[in-house]
Amino acid sequence: PLPCSSPPRPLVCTCTLHAMSARRHFAVFTTASLPWMTGTSINPLFRAAYLAKDGSRDATLVIPWLSLRDQELVYPTKIVFDSPLEQEGYVRRWIEERVDFRPSFSINFYPAKFSKEMRSILPVGDITECIPDEMADIAVLEEPEHLNWYHHGRRWKNKFRQVIGVIHTNYLAYVRREKNGQVIACCLRYANTWVTRIYCHKIIRLSGATQDLPKSVVCNVHGVNPKFLEVGRLKLKQLQNGEAAFTKGAYYIGKMVWSKGYRELLDLLSKYQSRLSDLEVDLYGSGEDSDEIRESAERLSLAVNVHPGRDHADPLFHDYKVFINPSTTDVVCTTSAEALAMGKIVICANHPSNEFFKQFPNCRIYNNDEEFVQVTLNALAEQPTPLTDMQMYDLSWEAATDRFMEAAEINLPTAEPRIQQASKTYFPTFLRTRKLKQSLEDASVYLHQALSGLEVTRCAFGAVPKTLQPDEQLRKDLGLASPPKRKKQKQKLMT
Repeated sequence: PLPCSSPPRPLVCTCTLHAMSARRHFAVFTTASLPWMTGTSINPLFRAAYLAKDGSRDATLVIPWLSLRDQELVYPTKIVFDSPLEQEGYVRRWIEERVDFRPSFSINFYPAKFSKEMRSILPVGDITECIPDEMADIAVLEEPEHLNWYHHGRRWKNKFRQVIGVIHTNYLAYVRREKNGQVIACCLRYANTWVTRIYCHKIIRLSGATQDLPKSVVCNVHGVNPKFLEVGRLKLKQLQNGEAAFTKGAYYIGKMVWSKGYRELLDLLSKYQSRLSDLEVDLYGSGEDSDEIRESAERLSLAVNVHPGRDHADPLFHDYKVFINPSTTDVVCTTSAEALAMGKIVICANHPSNEFFKQFPNCRIYNNDEEFVQVTLNALAEQPTPLTDMQMYDLSWEAATDRFMEAAEINLPTAEPRIQQASKTYFPTFLRTRKLKQSLEDASVYLHQALSGLEVTRCAFGAVPKTLQPDEQLRKDLGLASPPKRKKQKQKLMT
């Protein structure tokens, strides 16, 4: 059987293969999957759907498969799946309920384990095998550093014509909050630079809040769920008809952990309780710090109500006028984009993660505590500015896909740089320099493969033990063959 639960493919004639080769195929690898409601589950899913939307491109979404025990740790409300096919059905129903077209992308699974210490899903074995060689064209690595910290297998650049990394998470900001955070952040910065340099042709950083990386550009290549734009159009009609479009005040929604901006928000509200006495804020979220956040909110004299987490598309949120988001740990806050799409006023800090939102008139930026108070009072007294058609388009996944194609330089050759009118002296020098760079990169890949192939070094740097190869249960779930003998495996890695 083909690896990673890929279905058997029928034989095709040469003319069909030629036609297929003219179409670009995108393999979108990501680090999480629904029903875990996280950005790396949702945004790559939309990316795959919209890349394949117009029929001119093929796309395969490659997501992690977890054993039953790990599913129980990760997925909410005790949702578990007995087979990859069952989870694929769940994912497809979710996306089909949110777009106005029939998604035509494929879904493959790679074996994975959940790390309790890192609160993350980590790949097991060589996940490049999830895409057959004849379909290996463009790999989109959502969180390339995360996917490659412990990668031990075929080199991405050797298998795929182009490898594009999309940086989702500001890992350095998170680890700095831990014990010995500065030291860990320094090591992590080097590791992220190392693995993205040797495994990716191009890096797209969603905002300037992320770590600067080699061969990178800053571009927000995410859009919003079309359902939020539908709400925005409804609110626009209500405003045009003179109706009360927004009947509620302010709210914030996000995972209920202190690092998601709750500490900053409650500190601001506590400091300016007298000036914000008329403000009522509803907080929605679930997380490890829910009880502490609720207790802190109850100590305020302001009306700050704490509620369990909900889907932001819930009609409950439609009538709120103001979305307050003081978080500075996000790379690009999805909920801020969704609130703007629904026509709301969004209050956020002057931070690189919010740079994309500054173009929208309903985004109110503050630089300090005093400005936070003023923009909040102004937002409560004003009506939102109706979104134009172009502003709605800029928030959509159609626009995000166009930005992705441009930022990734998909239609440009990447394997060989073009040299025009090179002199006889320059050309040999250029070749020697390029050969030296390639040799250094090859050596760097070899070193990473050597370290990631040793159980002791993998575990020392945080990998889940015994994840060089899928265990028996993962192989059984995904229909994988037994791992090759060690000699053959080494020969394959060298190629």
